[in-house]
Amino acid sequence: MLLGTNFAAHGQAGERADLDVFARLLMLAGGALLLWRQRYPVAVAFGTTACVTVYLGAGYPYGPVFLLVALACFSAIVAGRRWAAWAAAGMLWAGHLLIGHWLYAYLPPTGDGPASWGQEGIVAAWVLAVMAIAELARVRREQWEHARVEREKAARRRADEERLRIARELHDVLAHSISVINVQAGVGLALLDTDPEQARTALTTIKSASKEALGEVRQVLDTLRAPGDAPRAPAPGLDRLPELVDQAASAGLTVDVITDVATDGTTDGTRTALPPGTDLAAFRIVQEALTNVVRHSGSRHARVQLTYTDSELTLTVDDDGPATRADAGGSGNGLAGMRERATALGGTIEAGPRDGRADGGFRVVARLPLTATNREATP
Repeated sequence: MLLGTNFAAHGQAGERADLDVFARLLMLAGGALLLWRQRYPVAVAFGTTACVTVYLGAGYPYGPVFLLVALACFSAIVAGRRWAAWAAAGMLWAGHLLIGHWLYAYLPPTGDGPASWGQEGIVAAWVLAVMAIAELARVRREQWEHARVEREKAARRRADEERLRIARELHDVLAHSISVINVQAGVGLALLDTDPEQARTALTTIKSASKEALGEVRQVLDTLRAPGDAPRAPAPGLDRLPELVDQAASAGLTVDVITDVATDGTTDGTRTALPPGTDLAAFRIVQEALTNVVRHSGSRHARVQLTYTDSELTLTVDDDGPATRADAGGSGNGLAGMRERATALGGTIEAGPRDGRADGGFRVVARLPLTATNREATP
């Protein structure tokens, strides 16, 4: 700024006052104020305006000195102190107007005439241009900050969804397996002395159920240790329903599976292959429903009905009841987890006493929509 002002002074020799020590001190003071423009944007904006106004009142040459106010006002606007920036710019323009048209006769240089109104227009345009650029920079910075915040929120939301998915998977795996283990442990303890062979069978079932549970838990936890890697084993689906029936049988529950095709003409008699997400959700819903039968029902018989149409898969799980009042353990989140899975796919869950009778067993009905782009016909 000092170097540029020296060049400007040569071009205005005889028209404006010569640069002296006071002029250079004013410019140095204004430049020094800019060092604090980030921390004290309001004070710097008004301080640099005061330095430049005194500089103009002393009759010194026009030049880069105006950059002091430009930088100070720019920083104030970007920092969100718009009122201070516009007030400081207005004070500079008003000061220039007052000096150039009314106080020029009492201020150096001697014999100076009034400023032209065209010059005032140039000063006003210069001020508006600087302020407009500063406002644009402020808007862009706010947009960048908003985008950054949205990216962070999206990342946190994805992390929360992943944690919820993992928690749901662990709940479904552990709830079913622990229920089977709990029932078989009770059987083993009851028959340990009177029927050792049957107790041995119960222990074998416990070993098998715990081994499968450990395998599925390990698969879920692998996704935490190596994010983005493909799972080592395919996600379970309705093709593993026979295994689920066998596990329920080992817990003393007989399960009848009925695969039905709607008779309203919407299908051609073929079973529908499900999208992976729907297939997993269907398997977990049936698994949780059967787990609840083992835990909470006095019935040792359940029915699972799968009904396929072009638009949806309907899962119905019935037991004959009545409900037991004994504490079977568990987190109490089974129905909530089933509902979350169905809702995530745009489906619904209905759960309650079957046929409206308090002692007539329990029914769970899940409706999972199928889209035309995800559905394939398989034999």
